[in-house]
Amino acid sequence: MQGIACPIDRRLLDDWQRDFPITPRPFETLASELGISVDDVLARLNAMQAAGRISRVGATIAPNAISASTLAAVAAPPERLEEVAAIIGEQHGVNHNYQREDDWNLWFVATGPDRADVDASLKQIQDATGLQVLDLRLMRPFNVDLGFRMNGPRQLVPPRPVDLCALQDGDRDLLQVLSRGMPITARSYWDLATNLGRSESEVLDRIETLHDAGIISRLGVIVRHRALGWSANAMVVWDIPEQQVPAAGQALAALEGVTLAYERRPVPGVWPYRLYNMVHARTRSAAQEVIDAATALPELADAKHKVLFSTRCFKQTGALISRTKGRAA
Repeated sequence: MQGIACPIDRRLLDDWQRDFPITPRPFETLASELGISVDDVLARLNAMQAAGRISRVGATIAPNAISASTLAAVAAPPERLEEVAAIIGEQHGVNHNYQREDDWNLWFVATGPDRADVDASLKQIQDATGLQVLDLRLMRPFNVDLGFRMNGPRQLVPPRPVDLCALQDGDRDLLQVLSRGMPITARSYWDLATNLGRSESEVLDRIETLHDAGIISRLGVIVRHRALGWSANAMVVWDIPEQQVPAAGQALAALEGVTLAYERRPVPGVWPYRLYNMVHARTRSAAQEVIDAATALPELADAKHKVLFSTRCFKQTGALISRTKGRAA
C-alpha cells in the first residue's frame, strides 16, 4: 500500500472500515485487537487523517434513505474548468466533485435534506455557470459499499434493506455529525453527544438502532483511496435496455475489481446510459483489465459503453443531511 508500510496501520485501515464498535470506549476494542495502547491507536488515526489517508471515522448513510442525493455532470469549456469547479464546490450540499476524461468533464454528487434542496443546488449551479446540468438520479443500487481492503480479496456487501420506521426526532442531526466524522478521542461518542447536547447512552442507543435498521450503511474508518494508492479511478457507463439492467448490474457488482455498481436515470437525447460501475485500481492498466473483464460478461455482450477516468478531485466530504448541523462541517 502506498505510504503505509507499518502492519499495524494497515490493520487499522483494513479491519475497521465497517462494524466499528458502538461502545463507550470504542478505540479500546481496536487497541486490544492490535495489542497496542489506546493512545497509540488515537495517535495513528489522527496522524493518518492529518496526512489525508483517511477522511474521517464515521458513517456512510444509505443513499436517498433519509435525505436526497444525485449524481450530476456539466460540460465545462477547458478554459473555464477551474472557475466552474469552484462554483460547484461552493455549494454546501456538493460532497464529491471530480474531473473526468469526457466532454462531460465535471462530475459531482449533490446532497441535501430533501429533493427540493438538491434541485435548488443544481439550479444555482446551472444559473451561475450558464451550463446544462445532467441530473442522473439513482434508480437501483447493486453495490454501493465503497470499502477498500488492504489485504485479501474484496468483500461483496450487497445493499441492506432500510427500515425508516426506526427514525426518530433528532436522528438527522446525529447522522449529519456521523457523516462528517466523529472525534477521534478516547471517549468519542461522549464528545459527540456533548456537542449535540445529548447523553452518551442515548447516542449509543440511537447509532446502534440506526445501524441495525440499515439507515447507517457503514460505520468505521473512511479511507481516501487516492492517498492509499488507488489512483486509477474510472467510471464506466453502459447503454443497455432497461429490462437487461438487473442481471447486468448483479454481474458487475460481483466482478472482482468493481467497487460500485448502480442504475441511474438516463437523460433522453443527451445521456442514454442507465448502468454505471466504478473501478478503483492502483494503475490505469490494472483498471483497464477490470473493464475488459466487464465487457466480456455475457450480460454486457456488445453493449455500448464509455470509460471516464478521473483526473482530479476538487472536493470530497460527507453528505449534507441536516441543515442545522451541516453548515459547521
